[in-house]
Amino acid sequence: MRDLNDMFFFTEVVAHGGFAPAGRVLRQPKSKLSRRVARLEQSLGVRLIERSSRRFRVTDIGLAFYDHCQSVMAEVNRARAVVAATQGEPHGTVRFNCPQGLMDFLGCHLVRFMELYPRVNLQVVATNRRVDLIAERIDLALRVSPSLDIDASFTVRKLTQSNCILVAAPAWADRLRDERNVEQLASVPTLSINEREGQDTWAFLGPEQRTFTLHHMPRLSCGDCQAVRGAAIAGMGVALLPEALCGPALRSGQLVRVFPDWHTQEGMIYLVFTSRRGLPPPVSALIEYLAEHVRDPLLMGTTS
Repeated sequence: MRDLNDMFFFTEVVAHGGFAPAGRVLRQPKSKLSRRVARLEQSLGVRLIERSSRRFRVTDIGLAFYDHCQSVMAEVNRARAVVAATQGEPHGTVRFNCPQGLMDFLGCHLVRFMELYPRVNLQVVATNRRVDLIAERIDLALRVSPSLDIDASFTVRKLTQSNCILVAAPAWADRLRDERNVEQLASVPTLSINEREGQDTWAFLGPEQRTFTLHHMPRLSCGDCQAVRGAAIAGMGVALLPEALCGPALRSGQLVRVFPDWHTQEGMIYLVFTSRRGLPPPVSALIEYLAEHVRDPLLMGTTS
């Protein structure tokens, strides 16, 4: 059938008892309705309406066809209602993935998001491993990495930049008073988020494009950033941690930056999702919320 609208015009003509009354209701010219019904009759190969200058009569096959057309139009309206409902207040479930180490700071944002959107449910998959968005039915993933290493078919929304910075408990900062002499790191215990066995390597960028590389044997190596941060707060040594993880501890004084002019290669905090087209409203709402609130890495964990 060439056009579902022809069927719609036919049902309106029959329902209102003629082309003229249907045209007044629909605010369409009578000639247009007649032309569209004639096209429908031609495509079906039957006469649906007998009409002349004085007479309007729906044929028997026209009446039978009209009954089925009403059912079709009702289904079309129900389909439109489903779409319209999704365009109102976002509702439904979002499966959201992020690194475990960021949950301390994303948690308050996610709670605030759920307060703003009471009909949205969150299923948070907090893990440090790289998830498979499609196989694990992940709607949205937040990632921290030096570069965008994702499938080209996915969509990325960049949130902010993130360096890895050197942090330690205040007692260690007192011992490392010469902030220009980054080589002092070779003489202090280190805490690493690298799980590989043996030596670790930290490469730094400093003032005037200076570089420094430290090869060291960490006192603690652990893939869980929270555990490494906790060890640093406890005074176990100097840690190299993503800037996004350190904001609250730095503000509270539990940690301080050491050698603040030195940092690692700048990385990114970004969102990954499968496609922009047909994105469910609750997923779109979470993307926009995080894009607005996750900007300054050192302020992550605050909702103001």
